[in-house]
Amino acid sequence: MIQSSELILNPDGSVYHLNLLPEHIAHDIIFVGDQNRVEKITQFFDSIEFSTQKREFKTQTGVFKGKRITVMSTGIGPDNIDIVMNELDALVNIDLKTRTPKEKLTSLNIIRIGTSGSLHADIPVDSFVMSKFGLGLDNMLRSYLIDDISEIAMEDAFIKHTNWDLKKGRPYVISCSEKLEKRLESDRIFKGLTGTAGGFYGPQGRVLRLNIQDENLNSKMDNFNFEGNRITNLEMETSAIYGLGKLLGHNCLSLNAIIANRANGTFSEDPYKAVDELIAYALGKIAE
Repeated sequence: MIQSSELILNPDGSVYHLNLLPEHIAHDIIFVGDQNRVEKITQFFDSIEFSTQKREFKTQTGVFKGKRITVMSTGIGPDNIDIVMNELDALVNIDLKTRTPKEKLTSLNIIRIGTSGSLHADIPVDSFVMSKFGLGLDNMLRSYLIDDISEIAMEDAFIKHTNWDLKKGRPYVISCSEKLEKRLESDRIFKGLTGTAGGFYGPQGRVLRLNIQDENLNSKMDNFNFEGNRITNLEMETSAIYGLGKLLGHNCLSLNAIIANRANGTFSEDPYKAVDELIAYALGKIAE
């Protein structure tokens, strides 16, 4: 039995942060960072059966072309992903009344639709990137036992290539779900490693008034290549989703609309259009 201090429930029996009961979620789930982006997706649904919000975590479940789908905002960062992934898993794999894990595993399909900045001039703004791997620069997942699921050879190569300062923690690399990769791939999508940073400014190489530990890190990441896999973009969630998904037995995939190009300093003239096009693409693939 899991103690109440470890699995915290609200008075109505819902999980603490997400404010959800098991019947509120579908097996196909779309993650977005921004709570205002939830309805940008569910506006296309044929019907919406459930909606709730607590803090930055907004959830709507409905039907799109006969497929039941949940859309959920996670907020920003690996720490939020730790909350969302663990509480979603509890909804399907723990009996909340008895506080005991279920004998049969339920695997969710989780697809992140986000925005990101590209590190390469040849991956232009308004294009789509699929994260074949998540490269974690954030340390959150190191609280778990991940050696059996991480790509250690790729991690070692990255550490050597960037002369990574291990005082910041050891980077980790986790692959996406092959099942979802095949389900959502197309010729128009770039693939590669997505770097997941623990912050937006210094951790992603941005300098305002503070000096950073390695001012050349972005350029070193730009020319990293491991067996044909290069780092395509930087954001703040993907590797955490991939890692917890693999540990918990869920299928996870991250798609990003590129709204900034760090290599040539450009920004999308209409980032909302780029996101809308990615939403339409992902919904179509999920409903097939």
